[in-house]
Amino acid sequence: MSERISVPIPPQIAAIAPDGNLTPRQVRRFLIEMSLRKQKPGTGSAHEFLRRRTALNPWPDLREILKGINWVIIGGVATRAYMAERVTKDMDVLVHHTDGDEVIERLRKAGYTVLSRLAVPGYLLRSPDNQEIDVLFGRQKWLKAALAHPERDQAGYPVLGFPYLMLMKVTAARPQDWADVSRMAGVASEEQLDEARAIVARYSPEDSDDLDALILLGKREMETPDQSDNSEL
Repeated sequence: MSERISVPIPPQIAAIAPDGNLTPRQVRRFLIEMSLRKQKPGTGSAHEFLRRRTALNPWPDLREILKGINWVIIGGVATRAYMAERVTKDMDVLVHHTDGDEVIERLRKAGYTVLSRLAVPGYLLRSPDNQEIDVLFGRQKWLKAALAHPERDQAGYPVLGFPYLMLMKVTAARPQDWADVSRMAGVASEEQLDEARAIVARYSPEDSDDLDALILLGKREMETPDQSDNSEL
């Protein structure tokens, strides 16, 4: 029988949740406030790298298989349309729930293997060349509008539009998603950011303040550091 390890609750967390059980929003707020205290202008990767747009990592091309159905890539793969490409283990595809059965049937006929159901409505599949994709069946109020107007990444794949991807990631429960929001915001135009603010304010207004904080962190990363500050040398 495994022994449970007792870890003291740090005072900073106990002040928010005495039992140490932070909600996802409380975790996000804690991490944002810590980052705002510590981050200096220009910290992070080189600006040239951050502005780069690539599609170097190969992913299954579903455009012919799903022709006539509205679908978009979301998750980590989609972020490469709006920030420097990063590594992720699978490709996430979002379709309207009414198209879900048709999408899975077409993928089966194309040689994809259904591995399991997902915790959210949808399925995990494996492509003929052994890559994993998650197909999610969405019911969001904004989904039809978003599916009708996708963006395109460097490979020409349809990806979720910037404001909706920002909405999905700022309301997610993983720190990696919040980091993506900040990184995408750092290289986004003011027009893109205003669109994201409007979408979040409409569909998840309780997250608007944290969105603004993540935007600030992203913009700080893109500032030119003060060369006279040698405090860390």
